[in-house]
Parts: sequence; C-alpha cells; structure tokens
Amino acid sequence: MNKLIITGILALFFVTGSLFAAEQPEAGPWKVEFSTGFGITQANYSDNWTGGEAGSINWVAFFNGMAKRQLSRSWHWQNDLKLAFGQQHTQNKDTKDWTSPEKSEDKVRYDGILKWTKGWFVDPYAALTVESQFYDGTGMKDRYLNPLVLTETAGIARKLIDVENVRVVTTRLGAGFRQHINTYDAAVYAADSSVSFVEETETITDGGLEWVTDVLLGSAESKYSFNSKLTLFQALMNSKSDELNDDWKEVDINWDNIFRVKVSSIINVGLTWQLLYDKEIDDGGRLKQTLSLGLAYSFANFEKEE
Repeated sequence: MNKLIITGILALFFVTGSLFAAEQPEAGPWKVEFSTGFGITQANYSDNWTGGEAGSINWVAFFNGMAKRQLSRSWHWQNDLKLAFGQQHTQNKDTKDWTSPEKSEDKVRYDGILKWTKGWFVDPYAALTVESQFYDGTGMKDRYLNPLVLTETAGIARKLIDVENVRVVTTRLGAGFRQHINTYDAAVYAADSSVSFVEETETITDGGLEWVTDVLLGSAESKYSFNSKLTLFQALMNSKSDELNDDWKEVDINWDNIFRVKVSSIINVGLTWQLLYDKEIDDGGRLKQTLSLGLAYSFANFEKEE
C-alpha cells in the first residue's frame, strides 16, 4: 500500500507540476567551486613515559567540488564530487611501538544530474550516482574502488529555495535502478577438505523509488558553509529476492552533512557526520562523525549573490 501511495504521489507531482509555467533560464558559462584541505592531530610519548598513555596520529584529506552549467535554455547539467580519506596511527602503551595505520575515513561519491528546464513548476531529470571507497582491505589482497554502487534514476526535481550560493534547497523524486558490485574472496573446498580462495564478483540489482533533498548554505568562499544531502531509496524489486529475506524491502537512508568554518584564508574547521540505515547490513542506524582542524583552500569562479 505504501508503495502504491508513493507511486501515485510521483505521478500526481509530474502531471500537476507541468501545468505551472515559468521563464526558461538563459545558457551560461560553467560555474565551478571546490574546497580541499588536510587536517592532522598528533601525540607522542617516549619509551620511558609512565602513566599508560599512548600516542596517536590522525589525519584526513578531503575534496568537495561542484561544476554546473546551463547548456541551453532547455538543458542544465550539474556535477558534484565528494572525496575523503584518512588514517589513524596508534602507539602501543607498553612498548611505545607504532602499529600499522588503520582507515578512519574513506569516501568516494559522484552525482551527475541532467535537467530538462522548460520553465515548468518541476524539471524532469536523469541522474547517475557513483558511490565507493578508495581502499578495501577486508579481503586477502588489497582492492580499490570496491564495493561499487551505481544508481540511475529519472524523475522530477524542484528548487524550493533559490538564492544561488547563499541558500539553495532542492528536492527530486524519481524511479530507477541500483547495482551493488562487490569483488571478494570466495572459498573453494576440495575433496580432501582443503580450502582455497578464488576472486569472484557479485552484482545485485534492485529497482525502486529515490527521493533526494539537498540543502546548501553559503559557498566554497563563504566564511561558513553547510552542505546536507538526504537520500531515501525504497526498493520495489531485487534480483536476489529469492535468496534473501524481506530486509531488502525496507527504506534505505543516507544522510550526509558537511559544516565548515573558515578561521582564516588557509585554516579551516570542519565537522562532518553521516547517518546510514540499511536493514540488510544492520537493524540500527550507523553514525560516523569527524571533526578536523587544518589547512584548506577554496575556489569559485563566480561572485556570490547577497
């Protein structure tokens, strides 16, 4: 019943939205902005230090960028890229030896959106999202950009608030497909009970409805900036449904937030937090939070509107 209601809302939104006309935008040049930086915290103790303390080094690097262009009066193309990677090094509190580094942050996400800007109340769109991580160390050998999640959707989008580079709130509702591509080490058992491992790649495809809301406050060159993306995906079908329980039917939630403050032209304070819910992985929500202070650089090739 819930799925029928969501489908009906999508259809009603498209039909009624196309009845309200507005002026079409004019074609323009590329607008590009990005912020990138590096933060680190460090503590070290000598071999004869007493008290049970242990040293640590934590570092994280990030890149958040956007490039968009009104290609013509009818077509608008936007590209968003978020990259982050960090490691944690800890010191043994007894021997004071340093252990091998462990990941503390790892994110790769690209969103590409092509909108049909006919001046209607809503804009039809097609979108591609790519999500992964730089490094996967869970297997017997190192792998990169694994696992990989591809999402292709089409639907309708609407700007709820539009003061460009100051306050922008957009929402889009569409239908499409996701591919979960995972390469892993599969165990092979021989007749003598010995075990060997071979590399296999599994692809699971599901289809359903996606609702994405973006909140952008400020810009890369503002003293304060806030970037929030809330993604809800309701699967309606799954290529492995015969082998899985009903957990795949639950709504998946991805709420990603970035808050940054410019202390000076090169010093940046950043707070990021991400809430994930996928019942196929865990019954509860998974929260990740990172606070960093470090060097940063921002760029925008356009002036901010007040």
